[in-house]
Amino acid sequence: MRHILTSFLALHWAVVFALLAFICIDGNRGVAAALGVLGVAVQDTHFVDLENAVVVAPLAMALLVVAVLFCWAFVETLVNVATSPDAADSVVRIAFISASGVLSLIVIGGAAQGINGLFMVVAVQLAALLASYVAMLAERRSVFATAVAADSEIRAAAHTMAKGAAHGSLLSRISGRPDLGDGH
Repeated sequence: MRHILTSFLALHWAVVFALLAFICIDGNRGVAAALGVLGVAVQDTHFVDLENAVVVAPLAMALLVVAVLFCWAFVETLVNVATSPDAADSVVRIAFISASGVLSLIVIGGAAQGINGLFMVVAVQLAALLASYVAMLAERRSVFATAVAADSEIRAAAHTMAKGAAHGSLLSRISGRPDLGDGH
């Protein structure tokens, strides 16, 4: 069974962080525009140097790394989830941890620069990341529970068939008839 929600959410977050990185490296607006996309209006920029390459380059690279991690999680979900679900799970976990770390660094950097309103916006983004991670875990667990239930049904059917065959063989031995082996 394909992990539709997991792959969709991984692709969604990959696109979000890639767009934030792209907006961040834009020469005209830079970090202020990326923060505007998140929901923070940076109005008083005379003391905040958000267009400096020392600020823009590390932030854009961090956002791009998170986008690549989510893209990797998307590919792992589509390609290798049936063969090695633990590998896809570890990539998803690393992507969410990295995204949370980058958002936390944005809060710290924004507080150091005196940007108001950043905490609530990042808190909402972190809550959305957490909700996405919980939804992915729920989907993985439901797929695992379905597989375990199907496996237990197969085992129960095999057990019932084996008991029936043993019972038939025992009855044929007790009655003295030859064991036909085909269930008759």
